[in-house]
Amino acid sequence: MSVQEYLDKHALSRKIEDAVNAAVRAKTPDPVLFISNHMKKSVPSMITKVKARQILDSRGIPTVEVDLYTNKGMFRASAPSGASSGMYEAIELRDGDKGTYLGNGVSRAVRNVNEKISEALIGMDPTLQSQIDQAMIDLDRTEKKESQLVFTRPLLHFSNLFLPLRESAFWEFFFQGELGANAILAVSMAACKAGAAEKEVPLYKHIAVLSGDTNLSLPIPAFTLLSGGKYAGNFLPVKQIMILPIGARQFEEALQMGSETYHHLKAVISKKYGTDGCSVGEDGGFAPSITSIREGLDLVKEAIGRTGYSEKLKIAIDVDATEFCIGTKYDLDFKSPNKSGQNFKSGEDMINIYKELCADYPIVSIEDPFDKEDWEHAKHFSNLGICQVVGDDLLMSNTKRIERAVQESACNALLLKVNQIGTVTEAIEIVKLAKDAHWGVVISQRSGETEDAFIADLCVGLAVSQIKAGAPCRGERLAKYNQLLRIEEDLGDQAVYVGDDWRLS
Repeated sequence: MSVQEYLDKHALSRKIEDAVNAAVRAKTPDPVLFISNHMKKSVPSMITKVKARQILDSRGIPTVEVDLYTNKGMFRASAPSGASSGMYEAIELRDGDKGTYLGNGVSRAVRNVNEKISEALIGMDPTLQSQIDQAMIDLDRTEKKESQLVFTRPLLHFSNLFLPLRESAFWEFFFQGELGANAILAVSMAACKAGAAEKEVPLYKHIAVLSGDTNLSLPIPAFTLLSGGKYAGNFLPVKQIMILPIGARQFEEALQMGSETYHHLKAVISKKYGTDGCSVGEDGGFAPSITSIREGLDLVKEAIGRTGYSEKLKIAIDVDATEFCIGTKYDLDFKSPNKSGQNFKSGEDMINIYKELCADYPIVSIEDPFDKEDWEHAKHFSNLGICQVVGDDLLMSNTKRIERAVQESACNALLLKVNQIGTVTEAIEIVKLAKDAHWGVVISQRSGETEDAFIADLCVGLAVSQIKAGAPCRGERLAKYNQLLRIEEDLGDQAVYVGDDWRLS
Protein backbone atom coordinates (compact mmCIF):
# COMPACT_ATOMS: atom_id res chain seq x y z
CA MET A 1 0.00 0.00 0.00
CA SER A 2 1.41 3.39 -1.05
CA VAL A 3 1.51 6.37 1.30
CA GLN A 4 -1.28 8.07 -0.65
CA GLU A 5 -3.43 4.95 -0.54
CA TYR A 6 -2.91 4.72 3.23
CA LEU A 7 -3.83 8.40 3.67
CA ASP A 8 -6.97 7.95 1.60
CA LYS A 9 -7.99 4.70 3.30
CA HIS A 10 -7.84 6.16 6.79
CA ALA A 11 -9.01 9.68 5.84
CA LEU A 12 -5.94 11.08 7.56
CA SER A 13 -6.22 14.55 6.02
CA ARG A 14 -9.59 15.05 7.68
CA LYS A 15 -8.33 13.58 10.96
CA ILE A 16 -5.31 15.90 10.96
CA GLU A 17 -7.63 18.86 10.43
CA ASP A 18 -9.86 17.67 13.28
CA ALA A 19 -6.81 17.30 15.54
CA VAL A 20 -5.64 20.85 14.79
CA ASN A 21 -9.10 22.25 15.49
CA ALA A 22 -9.28 20.30 18.75
CA ALA A 23 -5.92 21.72 19.81
CA VAL A 24 -7.13 25.24 19.12
CA ARG A 25 -10.31 24.69 21.13
CA ALA A 26 -8.35 23.22 24.02
CA LYS A 27 -5.91 26.16 24.05
CA THR A 28 -3.19 23.61 24.76
CA PRO A 29 0.29 24.91 25.69
CA ASP A 30 1.86 22.13 23.60
CA PRO A 31 -0.16 21.80 20.38
CA VAL A 32 2.27 19.35 18.75
CA LEU A 33 1.96 16.89 21.63
CA PHE A 34 -1.81 17.39 21.77
CA ILE A 35 -2.19 16.77 18.03
CA SER A 36 0.04 13.68 18.24
CA ASN A 37 -2.02 12.16 21.07
CA HIS A 38 -5.26 13.08 19.33
CA MET A 39 -4.12 11.35 16.16
CA LYS A 40 -3.09 8.21 18.03
CA LYS A 41 -6.60 7.95 19.43
CA SER A 42 -8.29 8.63 16.12
CA VAL A 43 -6.40 6.03 14.09
CA PRO A 44 -7.57 2.44 14.73
CA SER A 45 -4.79 0.38 16.22
CA MET A 46 -3.52 -2.67 14.38
CA ILE A 47 -0.74 -5.18 14.81
CA THR A 48 2.20 -4.02 12.72
CA LYS A 49 4.94 -6.46 13.74
CA VAL A 50 5.46 -9.58 15.86
CA LYS A 51 9.01 -10.42 16.87
CA ALA A 52 10.07 -13.39 19.02
CA ARG A 53 13.35 -14.31 20.66
CA GLN A 54 14.76 -17.04 22.88
CA ILE A 55 15.31 -16.05 26.52
CA LEU A 56 15.99 -18.04 29.70
CA ASP A 57 13.41 -18.83 32.36
CA SER A 58 14.01 -19.00 36.12
CA ARG A 59 15.67 -22.42 35.78
CA GLY A 60 18.09 -21.24 33.10
CA ILE A 61 16.14 -23.12 30.43
CA PRO A 62 15.09 -21.43 27.15
CA THR A 63 11.60 -20.11 26.62
CA VAL A 64 9.86 -17.81 24.12
CA GLU A 65 9.56 -14.05 24.53
CA VAL A 66 7.50 -11.98 22.10
CA ASP A 67 7.42 -8.27 21.28
CA LEU A 68 4.15 -7.37 19.60
CA TYR A 69 3.99 -3.95 17.95
CA THR A 70 0.98 -1.79 17.17
CA ASN A 71 0.82 1.87 16.16
CA LYS A 72 0.35 2.52 19.89
CA GLY A 73 3.59 0.93 21.03
CA MET A 74 5.40 -2.35 21.80
CA PHE A 75 4.00 -5.01 24.15
CA ARG A 76 6.10 -7.85 25.55
CA ALA A 77 5.18 -11.24 26.99
CA SER A 78 7.01 -14.47 27.75
CA ALA A 79 5.76 -18.03 28.10
CA PRO A 80 6.29 -19.93 31.37
CA SER A 81 7.28 -23.58 31.27
CA GLY A 82 6.81 -26.60 33.51
CA ALA A 83 9.25 -29.33 34.44
CA SER A 84 6.88 -31.90 32.98
CA SER A 85 3.98 -32.00 30.56
CA GLY A 86 1.01 -34.30 30.33
CA MET A 87 -0.47 -36.17 27.41
CA TYR A 88 -3.72 -34.18 27.57
CA GLU A 89 -2.33 -30.64 27.42
CA ALA A 90 -1.00 -28.27 24.80
CA ILE A 91 2.71 -28.98 24.45
CA GLU A 92 5.55 -26.54 23.97
CA LEU A 93 7.88 -26.93 21.00
CA ARG A 94 11.53 -27.75 21.77
CA ASP A 95 14.38 -28.11 19.29
CA GLY A 96 15.63 -31.48 20.53
CA ASP A 97 19.24 -30.73 19.60
CA LYS A 98 21.17 -32.17 22.54
CA GLY A 99 24.23 -30.13 21.59
CA THR A 100 22.42 -26.85 22.28
CA TYR A 101 20.81 -26.19 25.67
CA LEU A 102 20.67 -29.98 26.12
CA GLY A 103 17.87 -30.18 23.60
CA ASN A 104 15.74 -27.51 25.29
CA GLY A 105 16.24 -24.72 22.78
CA VAL A 106 13.15 -23.03 21.35
CA SER A 107 14.54 -21.64 18.11
CA ARG A 108 11.91 -23.51 16.09
CA ALA A 109 9.10 -21.96 18.15
CA VAL A 110 10.75 -18.54 17.74
CA ARG A 111 11.00 -19.07 14.01
CA ASN A 112 7.32 -20.03 13.87
CA VAL A 113 6.40 -16.71 15.48
CA ASN A 114 8.65 -14.65 13.23
CA GLU A 115 7.78 -16.39 9.97
CA LYS A 116 4.25 -17.79 10.32
CA ILE A 117 2.33 -16.20 13.18
CA SER A 118 3.59 -12.69 12.42
CA GLU A 119 2.41 -12.89 8.83
CA ALA A 120 -1.02 -14.12 9.91
CA LEU A 121 -1.59 -11.44 12.55
CA ILE A 122 -0.25 -8.26 10.94
CA GLY A 123 -3.14 -5.87 10.33
CA MET A 124 -5.41 -7.41 12.99
CA ASP A 125 -7.09 -5.35 15.70
CA PRO A 126 -5.36 -6.14 19.05
CA THR A 127 -8.63 -5.70 20.95
CA LEU A 128 -10.14 -8.71 19.18
CA GLN A 129 -8.47 -11.31 21.40
CA SER A 130 -10.63 -14.26 20.40
CA GLN A 131 -10.04 -13.63 16.70
CA ILE A 132 -6.28 -13.39 17.21
CA ASP A 133 -6.21 -16.59 19.21
CA GLN A 134 -8.43 -18.41 16.72
CA ALA A 135 -6.18 -17.31 13.86
CA MET A 136 -3.22 -18.97 15.60
CA ILE A 137 -5.20 -22.11 16.42
CA ASP A 138 -6.27 -22.37 12.77
CA LEU A 139 -2.70 -21.82 11.66
CA ASP A 140 -1.45 -24.52 14.03
CA ARG A 141 -3.56 -27.11 12.22
CA THR A 142 -2.94 -29.85 14.79
CA GLU A 143 -5.35 -28.04 17.15
CA LYS A 144 -2.82 -28.96 19.85
CA LYS A 145 -5.07 -31.29 21.82
CA GLU A 146 -8.16 -32.73 20.17
CA SER A 147 -6.65 -34.19 17.04
CA GLN A 148 -3.63 -35.44 18.98
CA LEU A 149 -5.82 -37.32 21.44
CA VAL A 150 -7.79 -38.97 18.66
CA PHE A 151 -4.59 -39.91 16.82
CA THR A 152 -2.90 -41.39 19.88
CA ARG A 153 -5.90 -42.98 21.60
CA PRO A 154 -4.60 -46.54 21.11
CA LEU A 155 -1.49 -45.55 23.05
CA LEU A 156 -3.20 -43.94 25.99
CA HIS A 157 -4.20 -47.23 27.56
CA PHE A 158 -0.54 -48.26 27.58
CA SER A 159 0.88 -44.90 28.65
CA ASN A 160 2.78 -46.39 31.59
CA LEU A 161 4.54 -48.84 29.27
CA PHE A 162 5.70 -45.92 27.15
CA LEU A 163 6.86 -43.86 30.15
CA PRO A 164 10.57 -43.99 29.19
CA LEU A 165 9.69 -42.54 25.79
CA ARG A 166 7.74 -39.54 27.09
CA GLU A 167 10.80 -37.27 27.06
CA SER A 168 12.00 -38.50 23.68
CA ALA A 169 11.59 -37.22 20.16
CA PHE A 170 9.23 -40.16 19.56
CA TRP A 171 6.80 -38.89 22.19
CA GLU A 172 7.14 -35.30 20.98
CA PHE A 173 6.14 -36.50 17.50
CA PHE A 174 2.75 -37.50 18.87
CA PHE A 175 2.10 -34.59 21.21
CA GLN A 176 3.64 -31.42 19.80
CA GLY A 177 1.62 -28.93 17.86
CA GLU A 178 2.71 -27.42 14.58
CA LEU A 179 3.63 -24.04 16.07
CA GLY A 180 4.22 -24.90 19.72
CA ALA A 181 2.08 -23.85 22.66
CA ASN A 182 4.98 -21.74 23.93
CA ALA A 183 4.97 -19.72 20.70
CA ILE A 184 1.19 -19.30 20.63
CA LEU A 185 0.84 -18.39 24.32
CA ALA A 186 3.53 -15.72 24.30
CA VAL A 187 1.87 -14.03 21.31
CA SER A 188 -1.60 -14.36 22.87
CA MET A 189 -0.46 -12.70 26.10
CA ALA A 190 1.35 -9.91 24.25
CA ALA A 191 -1.75 -9.27 22.13
CA CYS A 192 -3.87 -9.08 25.30
CA LYS A 193 -1.56 -6.39 26.68
CA ALA A 194 -1.80 -4.49 23.39
CA GLY A 195 -5.59 -4.71 23.48
CA ALA A 196 -5.64 -3.18 26.96
CA ALA A 197 -3.41 -0.34 25.81
CA GLU A 198 -5.66 0.32 22.84
CA LYS A 199 -8.64 0.62 25.18
CA GLU A 200 -6.54 2.70 27.60
CA VAL A 201 -7.49 0.49 30.54
CA PRO A 202 -5.39 -1.67 32.89
CA LEU A 203 -4.74 -5.20 31.69
CA TYR A 204 -6.93 -6.78 34.40
CA LYS A 205 -9.92 -4.65 33.38
CA HIS A 206 -9.44 -5.58 29.74
CA ILE A 207 -9.40 -9.27 30.70
CA ALA A 208 -12.59 -8.80 32.73
CA VAL A 209 -14.35 -7.34 29.70
CA LEU A 210 -13.08 -10.20 27.51
CA SER A 211 -14.57 -12.68 30.00
CA GLY A 212 -17.93 -10.92 30.02
CA ASP A 213 -17.86 -10.43 33.79
CA THR A 214 -16.59 -7.12 35.12
CA ASN A 215 -16.62 -8.20 38.77
CA LEU A 216 -13.08 -7.90 40.09
CA SER A 217 -11.41 -9.42 43.14
CA LEU A 218 -7.92 -9.96 44.50
CA PRO A 219 -7.09 -13.65 45.06
CA ILE A 220 -5.73 -15.37 48.13
CA PRO A 221 -2.02 -16.07 47.57
CA ALA A 222 -0.93 -19.66 48.17
CA PHE A 223 2.62 -19.07 49.41
CA THR A 224 5.00 -22.01 49.06
CA LEU A 225 6.92 -22.49 52.32
CA LEU A 226 8.38 -25.99 51.89
CA SER A 227 9.40 -27.68 48.64
CA GLY A 228 9.64 -31.42 48.16
CA GLY A 229 8.80 -34.10 45.64
CA LYS A 230 11.03 -34.14 42.57
CA TYR A 231 11.54 -30.38 42.90
CA ALA A 232 13.83 -30.55 45.95
CA GLY A 233 16.73 -32.69 47.15
CA ASN A 234 15.15 -33.73 50.46
CA PHE A 235 12.97 -36.78 51.19
CA LEU A 236 9.68 -34.91 51.55
CA PRO A 237 7.36 -36.88 49.23
CA VAL A 238 4.82 -34.14 48.53
CA LYS A 239 5.62 -31.33 46.14
CA GLN A 240 4.72 -28.29 48.28
CA ILE A 241 3.41 -27.23 51.66
CA MET A 242 1.80 -23.80 51.42
CA ILE A 243 -0.05 -21.27 53.56
CA LEU A 244 -3.23 -19.37 52.68
CA PRO A 245 -3.74 -16.01 54.48
CA ILE A 246 -7.52 -16.40 54.50
CA GLY A 247 -7.99 -14.09 57.48
CA ALA A 248 -6.34 -11.07 55.86
CA ARG A 249 -8.58 -8.15 54.97
CA GLN A 250 -6.62 -6.94 51.96
CA PHE A 251 -3.94 -8.32 49.68
CA GLU A 252 -1.26 -6.08 51.13
CA GLU A 253 -1.88 -7.61 54.56
CA ALA A 254 -1.88 -11.12 53.05
CA LEU A 255 1.54 -10.49 51.49
CA GLN A 256 2.88 -9.24 54.80
CA MET A 257 1.62 -12.38 56.54
CA GLY A 258 3.25 -14.58 53.93
CA SER A 259 6.58 -12.79 54.12
CA GLU A 260 6.72 -12.80 57.92
CA THR A 261 5.80 -16.50 58.14
CA TYR A 262 8.42 -17.35 55.52
CA HIS A 263 11.15 -15.64 57.55
CA HIS A 264 9.98 -17.18 60.82
CA LEU A 265 10.15 -20.57 59.11
CA LYS A 266 13.69 -19.82 57.98
CA ALA A 267 14.66 -19.21 61.61
CA VAL A 268 12.96 -22.43 62.73
CA ILE A 269 14.73 -24.46 60.02
CA SER A 270 18.10 -22.84 60.70
CA LYS A 271 17.87 -23.75 64.37
CA LYS A 272 16.83 -27.37 63.78
CA TYR A 273 18.75 -28.26 60.62
CA GLY A 274 21.46 -25.64 60.37
CA THR A 275 21.83 -23.00 57.67
CA ASP A 276 22.21 -25.72 55.03
CA GLY A 277 18.54 -26.50 55.58
CA CYS A 278 17.60 -23.05 54.31
CA SER A 279 18.35 -23.85 50.67
CA VAL A 280 15.31 -23.35 48.44
CA GLY A 281 13.54 -25.25 45.69
CA GLU A 282 12.69 -23.99 42.22
CA ASP A 283 9.76 -21.89 43.41
CA GLY A 284 11.49 -20.48 46.48
CA GLY A 285 10.23 -22.90 49.12
CA PHE A 286 12.70 -24.12 51.72
CA ALA A 287 14.01 -27.65 51.27
CA PRO A 288 15.44 -28.87 54.61
CA SER A 289 16.34 -32.52 55.10
CA ILE A 290 12.91 -33.70 56.22
CA THR A 291 11.58 -37.17 55.57
CA SER A 292 7.83 -37.05 56.16
CA ILE A 293 4.77 -34.91 55.56
CA ARG A 294 4.13 -34.53 59.28
CA GLU A 295 7.68 -33.34 59.90
CA GLY A 296 7.15 -30.60 57.32
CA LEU A 297 3.73 -29.67 58.67
CA ASP A 298 5.14 -29.39 62.18
CA LEU A 299 7.75 -26.91 60.96
CA VAL A 300 5.12 -24.79 59.21
CA LYS A 301 2.82 -24.95 62.23
CA GLU A 302 5.64 -23.75 64.50
CA ALA A 303 6.42 -20.86 62.13
CA ILE A 304 2.75 -19.87 62.03
CA GLY A 305 2.65 -19.92 65.82
CA ARG A 306 5.51 -17.44 65.96
CA THR A 307 3.69 -14.94 63.75
CA GLY A 308 0.60 -14.39 65.89
CA TYR A 309 -1.56 -15.09 62.80
CA SER A 310 -2.63 -18.60 63.82
CA GLU A 311 -6.34 -17.86 63.32
CA LYS A 312 -5.76 -16.16 59.97
CA LEU A 313 -3.45 -18.64 58.22
CA LYS A 314 -4.44 -22.02 56.84
CA ILE A 315 -2.35 -24.74 55.20
CA ALA A 316 -2.52 -26.21 51.70
CA ILE A 317 -0.64 -29.20 50.29
CA ASP A 318 0.27 -30.03 46.71
CA VAL A 319 0.78 -33.79 46.88
CA ASP A 320 1.58 -34.37 43.19
CA ALA A 321 0.75 -38.02 43.77
CA THR A 322 1.26 -39.07 40.15
CA GLU A 323 5.02 -38.74 40.73
CA PHE A 324 5.07 -41.57 43.28
CA CYS A 325 2.24 -43.76 42.03
CA ILE A 326 3.43 -47.22 40.97
CA GLY A 327 0.58 -49.08 39.32
CA THR A 328 -2.24 -48.70 41.85
CA LYS A 329 0.01 -48.10 44.89
CA TYR A 330 1.66 -44.99 46.30
CA ASP A 331 5.29 -45.05 47.42
CA LEU A 332 5.75 -42.33 50.03
CA ASP A 333 9.42 -43.31 50.33
CA PHE A 334 10.11 -43.01 46.59
CA LYS A 335 12.90 -40.48 47.17
CA SER A 336 14.75 -42.69 49.63
CA PRO A 337 16.78 -45.38 47.82
CA ASN A 338 17.04 -47.45 50.99
CA LYS A 339 13.29 -47.48 51.64
CA SER A 340 11.64 -47.14 48.25
CA GLY A 341 9.19 -49.94 47.55
CA GLN A 342 8.97 -51.05 51.19
CA ASN A 343 6.05 -48.87 52.26
CA PHE A 344 3.44 -48.86 49.51
CA LYS A 345 0.08 -47.28 50.30
CA SER A 346 -3.23 -48.10 48.67
CA GLY A 347 -5.70 -45.43 47.59
CA GLU A 348 -7.72 -46.16 50.71
CA ASP A 349 -4.60 -45.79 52.84
CA MET A 350 -3.96 -42.38 51.28
CA ILE A 351 -7.51 -41.26 52.04
CA ASN A 352 -7.04 -42.21 55.68
CA ILE A 353 -3.71 -40.34 55.77
CA TYR A 354 -5.35 -37.19 54.40
CA LYS A 355 -8.24 -37.45 56.86
CA GLU A 356 -5.82 -37.69 59.76
CA LEU A 357 -3.68 -34.78 58.50
CA CYS A 358 -6.73 -32.54 58.06
CA ALA A 359 -7.83 -33.40 61.60
CA ASP A 360 -4.42 -32.64 63.12
CA TYR A 361 -3.43 -29.55 61.12
CA PRO A 362 -5.34 -26.53 59.72
CA ILE A 363 -5.31 -27.96 56.20
CA VAL A 364 -8.03 -26.55 53.94
CA SER A 365 -6.81 -27.54 50.48
CA ILE A 366 -5.10 -30.60 48.95
CA GLU A 367 -3.95 -30.64 45.33
CA ASP A 368 -3.61 -33.85 43.30
CA PRO A 369 -4.06 -36.26 46.23
CA PHE A 370 -4.09 -39.23 43.81
CA ASP A 371 -2.64 -40.30 40.48
CA LYS A 372 -4.02 -38.54 37.41
CA GLU A 373 -5.89 -41.70 36.37
CA ASP A 374 -7.08 -42.70 39.86
CA TRP A 375 -10.59 -41.34 39.41
CA GLU A 376 -12.15 -43.75 41.89
CA HIS A 377 -10.26 -42.54 44.96
CA ALA A 378 -10.39 -38.92 43.80
CA LYS A 379 -14.20 -39.13 43.73
CA HIS A 380 -14.34 -40.84 47.11
CA PHE A 381 -12.10 -38.30 48.81
CA SER A 382 -13.71 -35.26 47.17
CA ASN A 383 -17.17 -36.42 48.24
CA LEU A 384 -16.05 -36.50 51.89
CA GLY A 385 -16.11 -32.68 51.83
CA ILE A 386 -13.13 -32.44 54.19
CA CYS A 387 -11.30 -29.76 52.23
CA GLN A 388 -10.87 -28.17 48.83
CA VAL A 389 -9.63 -30.81 46.38
CA VAL A 390 -7.68 -29.23 43.54
CA GLY A 391 -7.23 -30.97 40.21
CA ASP A 392 -3.95 -30.34 38.40
CA ASP A 393 -2.58 -33.52 36.79
CA LEU A 394 -6.10 -34.93 37.06
CA LEU A 395 -7.43 -32.17 34.79
CA MET A 396 -4.44 -30.69 32.91
CA SER A 397 -6.64 -27.75 31.94
CA ASN A 398 -8.27 -30.07 29.41
CA THR A 399 -11.94 -29.43 28.70
CA LYS A 400 -12.94 -33.09 28.39
CA ARG A 401 -11.26 -34.05 31.65
CA ILE A 402 -12.81 -31.09 33.46
CA GLU A 403 -16.26 -32.07 32.18
CA ARG A 404 -15.71 -35.63 33.40
CA ALA A 405 -14.50 -34.41 36.80
CA VAL A 406 -17.59 -32.23 37.14
CA GLN A 407 -19.90 -35.10 36.27
CA GLU A 408 -18.16 -37.52 38.64
CA SER A 409 -17.41 -34.98 41.44
CA ALA A 410 -13.74 -35.98 41.30
CA CYS A 411 -12.56 -32.62 42.65
CA ASN A 412 -13.98 -29.19 43.43
CA ALA A 413 -11.30 -26.79 42.23
CA LEU A 414 -9.35 -26.23 39.01
CA LEU A 415 -5.64 -25.49 38.87
CA LEU A 416 -5.06 -23.49 35.70
CA LYS A 417 -1.62 -23.23 34.14
CA VAL A 418 -1.92 -20.93 31.15
CA ASN A 419 0.69 -22.76 29.10
CA GLN A 420 -1.30 -26.00 29.39
CA ILE A 421 -4.21 -24.51 27.50
CA GLY A 422 -2.34 -22.34 25.00
CA THR A 423 -4.21 -19.04 24.56
CA VAL A 424 -5.83 -16.35 26.70
CA THR A 425 -9.23 -17.01 25.14
CA GLU A 426 -9.10 -20.72 25.97
CA ALA A 427 -7.98 -19.92 29.53
CA ILE A 428 -11.01 -17.65 29.97
CA GLU A 429 -13.33 -20.38 28.70
CA ILE A 430 -11.82 -22.99 31.02
CA VAL A 431 -12.32 -20.70 34.03
CA LYS A 432 -15.95 -20.15 33.00
CA LEU A 433 -16.43 -23.93 32.84
CA ALA A 434 -15.06 -24.34 36.37
CA LYS A 435 -17.10 -21.47 37.77
CA ASP A 436 -20.28 -22.83 36.21
CA ALA A 437 -19.63 -25.97 38.26
CA HIS A 438 -19.24 -23.80 41.39
CA TRP A 439 -15.62 -24.85 41.69
CA GLY A 440 -12.76 -22.86 43.12
CA VAL A 441 -10.11 -21.71 40.65
CA VAL A 442 -6.37 -21.51 41.32
CA ILE A 443 -4.25 -19.82 38.65
CA SER A 444 -0.74 -21.16 38.94
CA GLN A 445 2.87 -20.41 38.20
CA ARG A 446 5.19 -22.94 36.57
CA SER A 447 8.56 -24.15 37.81
CA GLY A 448 10.10 -22.31 34.86
CA GLU A 449 8.87 -18.74 35.31
CA THR A 450 9.84 -15.35 33.91
CA GLU A 451 9.49 -11.80 35.17
CA ASP A 452 6.20 -11.50 33.28
CA ALA A 453 3.40 -10.79 35.79
CA PHE A 454 0.54 -11.59 33.38
CA ILE A 455 -1.13 -14.17 35.63
CA ALA A 456 -1.60 -11.55 38.38
CA ASP A 457 -3.80 -9.48 36.07
CA LEU A 458 -5.48 -12.65 34.84
CA CYS A 459 -6.45 -13.61 38.40
CA VAL A 460 -8.02 -10.23 39.12
CA GLY A 461 -9.71 -9.91 35.73
CA LEU A 462 -11.29 -13.35 36.03
CA ALA A 463 -12.04 -12.88 39.76
CA VAL A 464 -10.60 -16.27 40.71
CA SER A 465 -10.22 -17.23 44.34
CA GLN A 466 -6.54 -18.15 44.54
CA ILE A 467 -3.15 -17.54 42.94
CA LYS A 468 -0.27 -19.94 43.33
CA ALA A 469 2.89 -18.03 42.49
CA GLY A 470 5.45 -19.64 44.78
CA ALA A 471 7.25 -18.38 47.86
CA PRO A 472 7.48 -14.70 48.84
CA CYS A 473 11.03 -15.00 47.52
CA ARG A 474 12.79 -14.87 44.11
CA GLY A 475 12.13 -12.15 41.57
CA GLU A 476 10.08 -14.14 39.09
CA ARG A 477 7.66 -15.13 41.89
CA LEU A 478 7.52 -11.71 43.54
CA ALA A 479 6.77 -10.11 40.15
CA LYS A 480 3.27 -11.59 40.41
CA TYR A 481 2.70 -10.66 44.06
CA ASN A 482 4.03 -7.13 43.60
CA GLN A 483 1.76 -6.63 40.60
CA LEU A 484 -1.20 -7.59 42.76
CA LEU A 485 -0.13 -4.91 45.24
CA ARG A 486 -0.18 -2.35 42.42
CA ILE A 487 -3.59 -3.51 41.25
CA GLU A 488 -5.01 -3.24 44.76
CA GLU A 489 -3.65 0.30 45.00
CA ASP A 490 -5.08 1.13 41.57
CA LEU A 491 -8.53 -0.13 42.57
CA GLY A 492 -8.48 1.86 45.82
CA ASP A 493 -11.81 1.73 47.60
CA GLN A 494 -13.12 -0.67 44.94
CA ALA A 495 -10.54 -3.33 45.82
CA VAL A 496 -12.07 -6.57 47.12
CA TYR A 497 -9.83 -9.22 48.68
CA VAL A 498 -11.39 -12.70 48.55
CA GLY A 499 -10.47 -13.55 52.16
CA ASP A 500 -13.00 -15.59 54.13
CA ASP A 501 -15.18 -16.03 51.05
CA TRP A 502 -12.49 -17.90 49.10
CA ARG A 503 -14.55 -21.07 48.74
CA LEU A 504 -17.53 -19.08 47.41
CA SER A 505 -15.68 -17.19 44.67
